[in-house]
Amino acid sequence: MVDLSARADRLDEYLDARALEAVWFAEPNGFAWLTGGDNVVDADAPLGIAAAGYDGEFRAVTDSIEARRLADEQLPEAFAVESFPWYANSLAEAVADRSPLPAAADFDAPEFEPVEASRLRQPLTDEDVERYRELGREAAAALETVCRNLEPEDPEYEVAAGIDISLASRDVNTPVVLVGGAERARSYRHFVPTDATLGEYALVSITAERGGLYASLTRTVAFDAPDWLERRHRAAARVEATALAATRAAAAGDLGEGEGPGTAGDVFEAIREAYDAVGFEDEWKHHHQGGAAGYAGREWIARPDGDEPVVEPMGYAWNPTVAGAKSEDTYLVDGDRHELLTKTGQWPTHEVDSVAVDGVPTETFERHSPTVR
Repeated sequence: MVDLSARADRLDEYLDARALEAVWFAEPNGFAWLTGGDNVVDADAPLGIAAAGYDGEFRAVTDSIEARRLADEQLPEAFAVESFPWYANSLAEAVADRSPLPAAADFDAPEFEPVEASRLRQPLTDEDVERYRELGREAAAALETVCRNLEPEDPEYEVAAGIDISLASRDVNTPVVLVGGAERARSYRHFVPTDATLGEYALVSITAERGGLYASLTRTVAFDAPDWLERRHRAAARVEATALAATRAAAAGDLGEGEGPGTAGDVFEAIREAYDAVGFEDEWKHHHQGGAAGYAGREWIARPDGDEPVVEPMGYAWNPTVAGAKSEDTYLVDGDRHELLTKTGQWPTHEVDSVAVDGVPTETFERHSPTVR
C-alpha cells in the first residue's frame, strides 16, 4: 500500500508553497501515485473514471457506477469517496463543485490551475522502492521466461502475445511490448510487432506497469546472429553504463555548473560523449536515450539542455541503441549505489566499463548479454 503520511507531507509542502487549498489527480499515473489504486476502465481515455484529491484530508470523487467498487477494491480507507449521478455531470465539473479554492488539478476544471504532477512524484519513497523491486523482478522473470523459449520461425506478434500472457499471470500490465526480428530490428528503433518471423536474432523490449510504477527492459536473443551484433551491443551497453555513472554524479551535485543536483541535460551530454568514444557518434540522433522512471514509463526523457533535476532515490531507465542493438534495464539510483531492479540472476551478463567523462567517475557495471539459443 501507498505510504499516505509521506504523500501528505509532500502535498502539504506543495499547497503551502503555492497558497492552494487542494490538489486533484485524475490521470491514471497521478491517481495511482496518490492512492496506490487504479482508476482505469477505458484504456484509451486520457483520464480515469475517478479523481483523487488532498485538501488536508484524502478524498476521491467518481460517478455512481464506480463509487462502491473503488471504495471496496482500489482506495485506502483514509479516502472519503464522494459520488455523483453518472448522467448529471462530468468528472471535472463534479470535482469543481466539491473542492475548496484555490486548487490545482492534472485535468481541465473551472478555476483550477495546472499541477506539474511529475515533479510531485519525485523522488521515490521507501515504500515506492520496495514495490519497485517487486515489479522489476516480476517483469524480468516474465520476459526472460518467454525469451528462453523463442525459435527463429516465431512470428513477432506471437512472441508479443506470449509476453502479455506471462506478465498478466503476474498481475502486471504491458503498456509497451516491442518485438523485432533480425530484419526489422536493424531497420527500426521502435519495432512494433508484425507477422515477420524472428530470423537470426531478436530484440524484445517491454515497459511493465503495476500499481502505477513502470519498469523497462530489453533482452537480446541470438540464434545465428550477424558478426557485428556483439560489438554493437557492447557499445550500447557502454553508453548505458556511462549514463548510469553520470546519473549518480548528477544526483550528488558533482555534474553540472550550478549548485545542487545536475540536470537531464548534463547526463545527456555525457551520453553524447560516450557515443563518440565507442565509435558511433551519430547514433543518439536516431532514438531517445531514456531518463527518469517511476510513476511513468519516463518521468522525463534526457534531451540537450534539459533542465529537469536528477534526484534520488529514483528509478532510471536508459535505453541507448546502436543500429540493430539495444541495452536497457531499470535501475534505482540512491546515494552511493546503483541497484539493478530488472534482474533475475538467470540471464547471462558481462561487465562493462563506463566511458571517462569530465565530472563522472569511471565505473564498472554488470549488464545483460545477448543469450544464444
